[in-house]
Amino acid sequence: MPSTEFTVIIPARYGSTRFPGKPLVDIGGKPMIRHVHERALESGAARVLVATDDARIAAAAQGFGAEVVMTRSDHPSGTDRLAEVVEQLGLHDPAIVVNLQGDEPLMPPGLVRQTAEALAQRQEADIATLATPIVTRTDVFDPNVVKVVRDRDGYALYFSRAPIPWDRDNFKQADGPLTAGYLRHLGIYGYRVSFLRRYPCLSEVELERAESLEQLRALWHGARIYVGVANELPGPGVDTPADLEKVAAALAV
Repeated sequence: MPSTEFTVIIPARYGSTRFPGKPLVDIGGKPMIRHVHERALESGAARVLVATDDARIAAAAQGFGAEVVMTRSDHPSGTDRLAEVVEQLGLHDPAIVVNLQGDEPLMPPGLVRQTAEALAQRQEADIATLATPIVTRTDVFDPNVVKVVRDRDGYALYFSRAPIPWDRDNFKQADGPLTAGYLRHLGIYGYRVSFLRRYPCLSEVELERAESLEQLRALWHGARIYVGVANELPGPGVDTPADLEKVAAALAV
């Protein structure tokens, strides 16, 4: 099978509520956005871009040779930012774009490629993403761990911060076994450009607001989201300053 060609876009905002300036924080002598950019290059992507509305991030990225696209500052989500980028670049509808978050310096390059290939192999899919098995009850009940339930072909039925599916019998016991095949959703997405062009026109939905999960907008509007099981486990992302120490230690190995 011929190699899948894809573009990686790294959306990067300076104004994070929990961690302002996060993309520029130093990890091992490099800004975090550079580590993420390196992971994207290692994936074999045909093109890697940093999409930002902030001149400081743009200057840092250009300083280490990244291609930068400046975007508007009023995008409600990273997907909306990607939609602007594909219009600016004039990408063709069949092209595949992978959204790699700017706070994922430990995302294995192989998972970036796996996401793109999963979409390329399924013409009926609008989006592809990845998940990993959940093995502890703590993670099942943690609202910060997004769960996904798939159909028999691997397409998403629903995403939730709640414990889905609800294992009625085993959850009656505090230490009951996990028998329902729980999956943790990873925040990496592959999109067809044709879908990204449609996305800004899709109305926000109550499910999305309730769960604070933007992929539910796509699902509610009928998009098909393929969910593959990741070939390897990703390292932790950087959500707060407290995450920096463990990420820096992992990158130093």
